[in-house]
Amino acid sequence: MAIRENFTYTDMDLWLNEKRVTEIECLVPDLTGVARGKILPRAKFTQDRGMRIPEAVLGMTVTGNYPVNDGPYDRAISATDRDMILKADPTTITMVPWAADPTGQVIHDCYFADGKLVDFAPRTVLRRVLKLYDDKGWKPVVAPELEFYLTAKNIDPDLPLKAPIGRSGRAETSRQVYSIDAVNEFDPLFEDIYDYCEMMNLDVDTLIHEIGAGQMEINFLHGDPMGLADKVFYFKRTLREAALKHDMYATFMAKPMAGEPGSAMHVHQSVVDAATGLNIFSNEDGSASSLFKHYIGGLQRYMPSAMAIVAPYVNSYRRIVRHTAAPINIQWGLDNRTVGFRVPESGVQDRRVENRIIGADANPYLALAVTLACGYLGMTEQLDPTPMMGGSAYDLPFELPQGLPEALALLRGEDKLRTVLGERFIDVYAAIKDLEHQEFMTVISPWEREHLLLHV
Repeated sequence: MAIRENFTYTDMDLWLNEKRVTEIECLVPDLTGVARGKILPRAKFTQDRGMRIPEAVLGMTVTGNYPVNDGPYDRAISATDRDMILKADPTTITMVPWAADPTGQVIHDCYFADGKLVDFAPRTVLRRVLKLYDDKGWKPVVAPELEFYLTAKNIDPDLPLKAPIGRSGRAETSRQVYSIDAVNEFDPLFEDIYDYCEMMNLDVDTLIHEIGAGQMEINFLHGDPMGLADKVFYFKRTLREAALKHDMYATFMAKPMAGEPGSAMHVHQSVVDAATGLNIFSNEDGSASSLFKHYIGGLQRYMPSAMAIVAPYVNSYRRIVRHTAAPINIQWGLDNRTVGFRVPESGVQDRRVENRIIGADANPYLALAVTLACGYLGMTEQLDPTPMMGGSAYDLPFELPQGLPEALALLRGEDKLRTVLGERFIDVYAAIKDLEHQEFMTVISPWEREHLLLHV
């Protein structure tokens, strides 16, 4: 469901007046998932304003740089640095709970001057995939589970992160998975988070303590992919702000601490018939349908080539290691957390598959788009999965890329994903990730200074 289901511009105006909002944060999710945009006084925020920002805002690395002399990127992004026209999506209007004065925030879509959606904008990429499902009479349903770490403030990036101090006055030093008392250490923070999420209508569900020191997980109620992507986008921003209020950091880095597990965004996904509302993954007799098996086959066939999208940074691949609650391959299994694609025990109507490969650092719009694209290709191409994995998959060979350059080569070479996600999107995205990797390679790590400086 959207944040404000079926809201129109008229509804949005009335809602803003009712809340006595004085200014609006006009947001555009970029390819990294960062909120870009402008802040306007309430009186200047009108449907026909036609707010603009440069097209290149969607073509930046996480460090704010732009690819240079990259042919495909140069053909996609205008050399004249032309504007995009922004149009608010009224269904995403909500308050900014941490603002001192009544402040609204709303997500915008990006358009070219000819009225067409900017094809490499994250929301457009997801919308493109959802249109493929709609054309088949299918409606995908997703439920993200988002892991993150709370850490002590760290103003020197050369120093390792540490677990934050809880209300006991001590930091965690041991694994406290599913511990209620460990979560209660941060009660004041989580009370604010739940209050903020309720005010924003984000529909968060359960909160648990994960394996790592200071590692938590929040689950979202299942629903429409675009609405859930919006909510994850908002939640990341909300959690970081709430943590700062309590003098700590919240991070969605895939692997923020050495020796601790990484953070994932597990996505449960199913598909229903748009006309009947029935789950197409189940037959009438309750057994798994052929479409369910083909969906898994599509995830197995195409997710390795999509890895650069669901593991978008050099740090992302530090998470994909054996025996750390993260998959290293594309096996699937029933209620098996060692595989890439887990099928939970479920009833006929809620039969689903959980993609466990996606990192918490992934852009939620792009992550949902690409996992649904893989399943769609599996169903339309009638791809069969491998035999189900019965035991642990951790000791099997790696079947996923182990670094960003390898993942980008696979992404560029997969024509089916280029077709489904959009060629210009792939060209822009891959160019940005290439540059990010080049930037990373200019940094000398402490490991290199410790082990190579005097020994080689």
